[in-house]
Amino acid sequence: MKTTIFDVKGKEVSKIDLPKEIFDAKMNQDLLYQVVVAMYSNSRENIAHTKDRAEVSGGGKKPWRQKGTGRARHGSTRSPIWIGGGITFGPRNEKDYTRKITKKMKAKALAIVLSQKNRDGEIVFVDSIETSETKTKKAKEIMTALSKNKELSDLASRKNNTALITLSDRKESTEKSFRNISSLKMDLVKNVNILDILKYKYLIIENPEKSIEILKNRIIISKK
Repeated sequence: MKTTIFDVKGKEVSKIDLPKEIFDAKMNQDLLYQVVVAMYSNSRENIAHTKDRAEVSGGGKKPWRQKGTGRARHGSTRSPIWIGGGITFGPRNEKDYTRKITKKMKAKALAIVLSQKNRDGEIVFVDSIETSETKTKKAKEIMTALSKNKELSDLASRKNNTALITLSDRKESTEKSFRNISSLKMDLVKNVNILDILKYKYLIIENPEKSIEILKNRIIISKK
């Protein structure tokens, strides 16, 4: 299974063989759904918290005597039926939302997402993405050049969640050049995750030979 490698000017420079176990995996919607839901749950911050009657302030003294007033008996203003009292059955931050995901599940799900992106023509392989100076203008020029390909025409015009750009190594000036473009995200290929791939329409993989080897280590070795 061959695909084209482009340069930053949008020209075809070579071809590369893609490993089928990474870019032609069979779709498994049940597994993918399970992994995505688990990843969202594991990233959830449990901040909603209400105070029960043991945590609210006040109420140390009985509001009035037990009998003789004609009013209902009460022992504390901390009771949930009082304004300012504790909350009954409210959300608590002790709840644990984490779900277990095995390495094999994550590896297989990553292969499924990459394969579907590849089948949809939404993965772009670029030989090298590097700017000699830190300028957003240079980053926009690269995206405009790549968008000259009719299949990638909205790379330069799409306003939201356009592309996830993965680098094989750290490139400080390049990362700084792209970070001001809100519709793009740049990260190392070793850190790429399913949620980011699904969020952005295109996946741009820089230095394909090295990046694919990194993906092999993440997917094939993790499956064993």
